[in-house]
Amino acid sequence: MSYLEHNVKLVPTGPSKILYLNWPLALLLSTVASVGFLMLFSVAGGSLEPWAEPQMKRFALGLAVMFTVAMVPIWFWRNMAGLAYGVSLALLLGVEFFGETGMGAQRWIDLGVIRLQPSELMKITLVMILAAFYDWLDIRKTSRPLWVLIPLLLIALPTYLVLRQPDLGTAILLVTGGGIIMFLAGVSWWYFIVVIGAGIGTVSAVLSSRGTDWQLLKDYQYRRIDTFLDPASDPLGSGYHITQSKIALGSGGWTGRGFMQGTQSRLNFLPEKHTDFIFTTLAEEFGFVGAISLLSLYVLVVFFCVVSAMRNRDRFGSLVTMGIGATFFLFFAVNMAMVMGLAPVVGVPLPLVSYGGSAMLVLMAGFGLAQSAHVHRPRSR
Repeated sequence: MSYLEHNVKLVPTGPSKILYLNWPLALLLSTVASVGFLMLFSVAGGSLEPWAEPQMKRFALGLAVMFTVAMVPIWFWRNMAGLAYGVSLALLLGVEFFGETGMGAQRWIDLGVIRLQPSELMKITLVMILAAFYDWLDIRKTSRPLWVLIPLLLIALPTYLVLRQPDLGTAILLVTGGGIIMFLAGVSWWYFIVVIGAGIGTVSAVLSSRGTDWQLLKDYQYRRIDTFLDPASDPLGSGYHITQSKIALGSGGWTGRGFMQGTQSRLNFLPEKHTDFIFTTLAEEFGFVGAISLLSLYVLVVFFCVVSAMRNRDRFGSLVTMGIGATFFLFFAVNMAMVMGLAPVVGVPLPLVSYGGSAMLVLMAGFGLAQSAHVHRPRSR
């Protein structure tokens, strides 16, 4: 008997798998979702309709999806990664021809039983295909140019289709999330230095070209940049959202105005108060204490993902878990930066708190993958 066979036992099977779930992670996700129910109840003026009750039902379905995915062996999901990515890419292509338009963007496909946003599905399937690729690839080839080009193409294809919708926020998440997987897989950091340098150079060229014969952006796009840097320059126009958001954040103080006492949301000054800007509603009603408490819950979710990944000796399972944790981190980091005026408003929801169907169900399926990797990881005797 080899050393590995002697020191590693078989993964759990049958009903006993439920004992091996990452229960602290499941509890944290439920706690975060409960905060969302509370805030959706508040922004509806003390009513479960039209947002809180549907959100509760979706989360219950999401929990069922997470536990179902978790019970399936992780090797099955590794084998399904290519198919899942292909289906997601096909759905993104379908949006081009059959997609439904809402709020100026064509992002959804009506499948009858559900109105699906394929870009949300791609966030998880991209993690799967990249993890499967690096699980298959000899680690010594990770930084060779040919083997760097393949994952770049896997990232670039869906990013291009998402930008056409247009959905800048999701495109940023896809590129950043894919880059994190490549970094964790061991791709040389020199590639990232080149990309960062090229990005800085591009931004400098864009800003320098303003007012010249070779201007790289349209005038209205430069005005958007001006608004991001100084929202007060157009407080009733393009700067309205972030101006009202900052007022709500500041008025909450240390402990907030109290539950259902936020004036910005109650008087409808705050736009998209049940989706993208729900964090400012929480900060206004519960203040700095409430905001930092929610942030702490988010950090703990990422922490448990990282710990589970570091303990997993299966390369695919470890990369998938880290990828899901990174995607979750990007969700709340971009949303919070956006509503505080630290990043442009790009329409990224606050995970498990903002009202939404596709985003929640897909994210819970992603955590199901992380749970599957946790349950089926090799364990010492």
